[in-house]
Amino acid sequence: MPNYKINFDLIDWKSPIKGVRSKTYQDNHKKLRLVEYTKDMPPHWCSKGHYGLILEGEFEIEFSNKKIIYKKGDGVFIPSGEKHKHKGRSITDVVKVIFVENL
Repeated sequence: MPNYKINFDLIDWKSPIKGVRSKTYQDNHKKLRLVEYTKDMPPHWCSKGHYGLILEGEFEIEFSNKKIIYKKGDGVFIPSGEKHKHKGRSITDVVKVIFVENL
C-alpha cells in the first residue's frame, strides 16, 4: 500500500555540501525532497532540473544571461541540461524548498 502522508520529522537530514541539507522521500520513480540552503553554500554551477516551491526565505538563482529572485510561495521550474545551468545563492539566512524529482 502506498504511503499517502510523508512525515519529514521522521526522516534524517543529509548534507551533500556545506550550507545544504535535505530530507528525501522516494517511491518508485519519484522523489520528494525538503531542502534547506544557507548562506554557507559555496557557489557552484548545476545542470540538474529542479521543480518545486519556495516554502521560506529568499533565493537568487543566476543563469547564464539573467538572475531571478525567488520568494516564499514562488514556484521553481528549471529544466535539466547544460542550456539551463544555474547557480543558487541564499539571500536570507535560511531558504526552505520542496522539490519533486524524477529518478
